[in-house]
Amino acid sequence: MKLKIGVMGSATGNLLKQHKDIAYELGSSIAQNGCITITGACPGLPLEAAKGATEAGGLVIGISPGLSEWEHVNKYHSPTGYHEVLIFTGSGLMGREVVNIRTSDIVIIIGGRSGTLGEFSIAYDEGKLIGILSGTGGITSQIKDIVRVIKKKTGAKILYDEDPRSLVKNLIAFFTEKHYKHPSVHYDYLLGDRKNRIRG
Repeated sequence: MKLKIGVMGSATGNLLKQHKDIAYELGSSIAQNGCITITGACPGLPLEAAKGATEAGGLVIGISPGLSEWEHVNKYHSPTGYHEVLIFTGSGLMGREVVNIRTSDIVIIIGGRSGTLGEFSIAYDEGKLIGILSGTGGITSQIKDIVRVIKKKTGAKILYDEDPRSLVKNLIAFFTEKHYKHPSVHYDYLLGDRKNRIRG
């Protein structure tokens, strides 16, 4: 099964051309490494990554907050282009974040504001392998401080890099060599609950 790499980042705001170019290169690299790109089916930097992945021949799946294509386009003002598959969750912007993260084997953060911070928090709490594209502004410049303040061991692993191509390669290498052995936090919870019931 192909690895699924989620690209989470700024959808709106003042997006610099250099950050858009980095996002495009990120998507292109994901596709060229034989992986599937997951986005929140939103505009901005994730859309640039989707464009890069599509034009490199990759598969892009968008996790929409909308209930339908009409709602996706008209209520959330989100694109349909550069996504081969759109999954309509009907969960709204915040509810969609959980599906976004759980669909991804690896999560990459580029730029980002409060929505991206929410996605990072879910990924971190659920022990995901996370890549941070340093130098792209937004929350990426604060992640190290956030992790330091959290002081919580979840099994999550974070790799930092300013180069999208080397970040993707390093994340894939780490996942295939080590992180795939990391059990799901949900599996741990269910296993623990099952043991408690047997003991009881």
